[in-house]
Amino acid sequence: MTETLNLRDFEAIARGRMDAGAFAYYSGGAGDEHTLRENEAAFARRWFRPRMLVDVSRINKSVTLLGERVRMPVGVAPTAQHRLAHPDGEAATARAAAAAGVMFCASTSSSLALEEIAAAAGPLRWFQFYTQDNAGPRSESLLRRAEAAGYRAIVLTVDLAVSGRRERELREGFDLGSLAFGNFAGPVVADDAPATGLRLQDEPSAFTWNDLAWLRARTTLPLVLKGILTAEDARLAVEHGAAAVWVSNHGARQLDRSPASIDVLEEIVAAVAGRAEVYMDGGIRRGIDVATALALGARAVFLGRPVLWALAADGEAGVARALSMMATELRETMALLGAASVGEITRGHVT
Repeated sequence: MTETLNLRDFEAIARGRMDAGAFAYYSGGAGDEHTLRENEAAFARRWFRPRMLVDVSRINKSVTLLGERVRMPVGVAPTAQHRLAHPDGEAATARAAAAAGVMFCASTSSSLALEEIAAAAGPLRWFQFYTQDNAGPRSESLLRRAEAAGYRAIVLTVDLAVSGRRERELREGFDLGSLAFGNFAGPVVADDAPATGLRLQDEPSAFTWNDLAWLRARTTLPLVLKGILTAEDARLAVEHGAAAVWVSNHGARQLDRSPASIDVLEEIVAAVAGRAEVYMDGGIRRGIDVATALALGARAVFLGRPVLWALAADGEAGVARALSMMATELRETMALLGAASVGEITRGHVT
């Protein structure tokens, strides 16, 4: 672990420690993985315009997300099955996020039950929601449980109309249906099977914008729509009551040749026009990536794969180290840009 100097260093360690199928499940993208590569490459096309002789003796990285103060605009994105990386699973990740003072988003597809994760997490916790039966009782039960467990927002993933085709895991023979999912008593089930297990999205979803009214009527928590990639959908999200819009291509795991998140961020920020908060994920590996996203209008960014690699490398301590690295890199980047606070990072800092 002393040899890890940046987030990418954790990936090589994780590859050596994880089962090949599990590593393929975490690392793979859809199709020919054009979007997977582009998520990172798109950041390299942006260059900074640093300002000089600014007082940066005190750097303030904190922001508020839906009214909650976090220590930096970097959170932990919802990702499935943390026990594939480490036996402590999501509990280890949640503890590290709480210690770092950042937002943690638990996945419907977690290894541990949402109640177990809540017990390990700090107050900064959101619940990512996959509908299980469109607007039905199984979905409503998840919402009720999340509210009872003290989650502060519901993050509805909207880009899983059907599961993407990820050939890395297919070549390794990885079987998602063989895993245990903490939020469900039974095994994974097919789309049309009435059961208590997690619903795999093998058939196209029937959940639409009209169904958001059902969702809004069943929770008092703020609603975040995750998976938005166009201005048109960003405007619809706000019109349907979203408190925040999350720019994401699902880690390039769904539709290949979808745009890199950073490439459509400004379009979505403009469409939202201050009526909701805007977050993003995809390809963020360094503090300079975080600063780039902030300059283009994001309020915060979220890390997916880098957190999983760190978890596989050294459990809770690995995730804590990864988040500490990001905090240090962001602080250094802000000082060199001439921005003493997150709010001072502007469009003028990036070209």
